[in-house]
Amino acid sequence: MIYRIEATVRVPVRDTEVTDRVKDAVMNLFPNAELETREGELAGTTHSLDHLSELLHRQEILDTARSEFFRRQSGRYFSFSLKKQAAFQGVVNFAVGEEGELGEIDVEVRVDDPDVESYIDHVAPPTEDGRPVEP
Repeated sequence: MIYRIEATVRVPVRDTEVTDRVKDAVMNLFPNAELETREGELAGTTHSLDHLSELLHRQEILDTARSEFFRRQSGRYFSFSLKKQAAFQGVVNFAVGEEGELGEIDVEVRVDDPDVESYIDHVAPPTEDGRPVEP
C-alpha cells in the first residue's frame, strides 16, 4: 500500500539551546524531515513516519502511540507531541500533561490517501498481548 501523507513538525528553540542540537533531536525521530530555522523555532515537513514506526515497534509502545494518535485525530488529520529531551537520545516519549522545560516536538499529520485510520494502523498497528496483530 502506498500512503500519501504530509507531517508538519514544529519545535521551539530556546535561547539557551544550540539550534543544531535541536535539529539533531528532530532528525533522530524524523530523519527525512526538511527543516528550516525560523525565529525561535525549527519547522518543516516529512512525507514518511516509517522511522518513527520502527522506533515505536522497537520500544514496544504501539498501544500508547495508537492512543495518542486517535486521541488527537480529526478528519484527515492527527497530531501528537513528543518530549524533546528524549528525542536527543533517539527515544520516542509522548508528551502528555504539562509542557516540558525545553518545549516539545509538535507534529500534525495530514493523510491524503487512503485514510487516517489505515495510516495509523500502518504506523502503530493494533496489538494483542503486546504483539502487532497481522491483518
